[in-house]
Amino acid sequence: MDVEFQQFAWAGAAISAWAALTLGIYIRTRFQRREAEPADMPVADTNEPVTLVLWASQTGFAEDLALRTGRALRDAGVNTRILPIATVTNDQIAGAKSALIIASTTGEGDAPDGAERFLQRDLPALYGLEYALLALGDSSYAHYCGFGHKLDHFLRAKGAHPLTDLVEVDNGDVGALHHWQQQLWLFGASRSEPDWAPPEYGAWRLARRDHLNPGSAGKPVWHIRLEPQGDLPEWIPGAIAEIYPGPADPILTGGQAPSLPHREYSIASLPSDGGVELVVRLRELEDGTFGLGSGWLCDQAPVGAPIGMRLRANSGFAPPSDETPMILVGNGTGIAGLRAHIKARPAGTRNWLIFGERNSAHDSLLGNEIAEWIASGHLERCDLVFSRDGEGPRYVADQIEAAAEEVMSWVMAGGAIFVCGSLSGMAGDVDTTLARILDRENLDDLIDQGRYRRDVY
Repeated sequence: MDVEFQQFAWAGAAISAWAALTLGIYIRTRFQRREAEPADMPVADTNEPVTLVLWASQTGFAEDLALRTGRALRDAGVNTRILPIATVTNDQIAGAKSALIIASTTGEGDAPDGAERFLQRDLPALYGLEYALLALGDSSYAHYCGFGHKLDHFLRAKGAHPLTDLVEVDNGDVGALHHWQQQLWLFGASRSEPDWAPPEYGAWRLARRDHLNPGSAGKPVWHIRLEPQGDLPEWIPGAIAEIYPGPADPILTGGQAPSLPHREYSIASLPSDGGVELVVRLRELEDGTFGLGSGWLCDQAPVGAPIGMRLRANSGFAPPSDETPMILVGNGTGIAGLRAHIKARPAGTRNWLIFGERNSAHDSLLGNEIAEWIASGHLERCDLVFSRDGEGPRYVADQIEAAAEEVMSWVMAGGAIFVCGSLSGMAGDVDTTLARILDRENLDDLIDQGRYRRDVY
């Protein structure tokens, strides 16, 4: 390497380091760290020993269970505080009487966003802390409930004492949740509280199914529309649809039906659209059969068939204020979660879509809508990236790298980054690229402030 190039490379690295340092100071001085506790729950009485209820959630399910757990304790008079595990302080943990932790696992044993750093903390010895841990996972993955087990080992190593064995919950298994609920009496909850029951499936109808990528070399993607057979519920962007993946007549009429795990999908529409819309890729298994949920919605259920569905809020992907610039990043069926956010934003707000698929000729998912968003002023900038076209950046992470200065500018303007799509590949590459551009510590601060949110699967 010649001296002139070395000097140029050193100068570039120095500028990048200076920019990351400046960004970090800006983020930490202008924006406050999130302290998330539900507004409808009173703050714990600081004069009494506190029981912490901590949650680590990617799609909102662990948060929902934490709220149920906290209410059960508070209804029995237990002094309780409910917090995301990412925001609880060392002093709060060290000063707590006990802790109940509800932790999801994403992908192959990964922690929900922001939660992994809890394991990297220099916590004091916790010899006086009693705890219980509810681990949520999917047994079809190799590292089932992996993050929950990591937390358990970490707390034991710090000297904390488990009052119960770790409870594993496979795909929301009701029996395991009842087991958890029954153990809450050890922490002061009433033994007579009614059993928790999952929300009942609502009655919906498969109104429409449109093939979005005919001729694609990839698996078929379908735009699904479901309409209610009763009143239309309310939801906001980021919400999750839980689908019963089989004939719904028995579960909707109180009869017996096979016990099938629900399947979750990002909602692509708003209540003003009059129905729930999904974007679903038909998954084909190694034996040639279709995935449980995608096979039902995309192939087996006839148009007009009743569908059992319930909706769940997901605060981890809830929208920012209209004044907040949004960088929306995704690939494949991730366009669903991004679509709901874009549709909810007023025209003229600052929105930047970075979206990737295979081939522009066959995989321009919702391409006409994207063109309309540009024309209507709903998108200030749009970068479409097609990995098989052979020109320009191949993947969304490459596009982010190419636009590094603009990304930093949007973040400096108070912008938020929302990522929706594939956990394997896309989401990890995007995270690595953002950490390189913004610095990992700054990216972690964005998570704490709710300005880096992901709905990945």
